[in-house]
Amino acid sequence: MSGQRINMRINGRDYTLIPGKDFEVTETLSELLRERLGFTGVRLSCKQGACGACTVLLNGRSVLSCMMLAVEADGCEITTIEGLPADDPVILAFANETDPGYGTAMQCGFCTPGFVLETKSLLSENPHPTREEIRDGLSGHVCRCGVYQGIEHAVEKVAQAISEEGK
Repeated sequence: MSGQRINMRINGRDYTLIPGKDFEVTETLSELLRERLGFTGVRLSCKQGACGACTVLLNGRSVLSCMMLAVEADGCEITTIEGLPADDPVILAFANETDPGYGTAMQCGFCTPGFVLETKSLLSENPHPTREEIRDGLSGHVCRCGVYQGIEHAVEKVAQAISEEGK
């Protein structure tokens, strides 16, 4: 693999990288994105696929970037949290969630990029999820601050807003 080029599109920008030169062939996609390319919204936490902090969108679907080698992303389109506009409806729903009885959807913010990208993937596949489907869809993510109720409510609100916008 050393010397062979891989191509990927990250947040709308094309990258051509050479394993062995630009990164090590044994590096995960999360390490490449965060440590080599500076996409610090990709969080490195458990490095075992158990927390969801490293979630990115790969060709529009959520993946745990710590669980795949960077070379496996050859030819793929990748979106990190940095690739979403500040006025993205999911980002705004998480940022603005403060409804009484539900609390905030963000506290320290470490897990937020993974939850946001997972929510984008969930809503693209199921634009009208039930609360149980939201819980199931986000079940691979850990929030150490424990704001799960606020996160669920933010997802419900953004799903409703997107649905009303589409009418």
